[in-house]
Amino acid sequence: MSTSNGLVPRTPLIDPFQRSIDYLRVSVTDRCNLRCVYCMPEQGIPSVPHQEILTLEEIARVIRVAAGMGLRRVRLTGGEPLVRKGVVNLVRWISQTPGIEDISLTTNSILLPSYAHELAAAGLKRVNVSLDTLRPQRFRQITRHGDLSAVMAGIAAARDAGLSPTKLNVVVMREVNDDEIAEIARTTLEEDWQVRFIELMPFMDEQETCIRDTSRALGFIPSQEVKRQIEEALGSLEVAESTAGGGPAKYYRLPGARGLIGFISPLSEGQFCATCNRMRLTADGKIRPCLLTDQEVNLKETLRRGGSDDDLRQRVLEALHSKPDAHHLGDGNRPRRRKMAQIGG
Repeated sequence: MSTSNGLVPRTPLIDPFQRSIDYLRVSVTDRCNLRCVYCMPEQGIPSVPHQEILTLEEIARVIRVAAGMGLRRVRLTGGEPLVRKGVVNLVRWISQTPGIEDISLTTNSILLPSYAHELAAAGLKRVNVSLDTLRPQRFRQITRHGDLSAVMAGIAAARDAGLSPTKLNVVVMREVNDDEIAEIARTTLEEDWQVRFIELMPFMDEQETCIRDTSRALGFIPSQEVKRQIEEALGSLEVAESTAGGGPAKYYRLPGARGLIGFISPLSEGQFCATCNRMRLTADGKIRPCLLTDQEVNLKETLRRGGSDDDLRQRVLEALHSKPDAHHLGDGNRPRRRKMAQIGG
């Protein structure tokens, strides 16, 4: 159905469980300049050939069509999105798309000093930075070769460019970085960061998730235990209001703190999926209605056979209508066809 000016009416995208889906996470590349232990094996993963990756123009078209259907928010991910040439142009195109109200980016921050001001000028609102430790040697161990000082320089560049609030994503792993929980949380007393502690998700085989030179597999820690450690060390947490960008985190604040502490609990909290508002577009053009299941709908095939905008809308609706009620990890289900870096988180 079209209006008199040829535009498709913008109505909410409602899934079979009456959730409003207005948020698309877009992986612009499967390549990354780090090798984090919970994301990919040390040797990396076979990269998708460049010709099989969506072009920036194809990504922009998908977003334009989805925005006409009710999409309001976009987050760019990877791999590491800043290794994709032209990403600033993509941000500009998305920010100029009618209906898009918010655009953000998840990054390891290493390249942010070179891009932060350009991204902000192009329309980016804020960044999420992956940072699992504040200790340089441990950072090199978790990322396999990363430089913590480069990440901190990127965080400073984001602040200087006005990309705010800065959200720090901390994947908590038993016997890897769980002894830093209180130390990381304490940074919110002085910094206006939003530190989010994220439960480790089961994406890889055990042998692939071991720290180099040890036989220890990465251990899961529920958010309730993380919260308890923080309160035992730093005092009671006060419930805080939801923050820009929405999302699944529950936020708290230490008394008098400038920043916030959030918890993202995909495994330990049964209600995690009840308010899900997102789908994902992989770098090779598949739309996934759920991060933690293998269901996908191929948009690239529609794009490259010359499909119309109506054809794309039908494919988006196909993905929407196949969105499950929950991830069902507790029943032994987990994604097996792709690593996290191949989806975009």
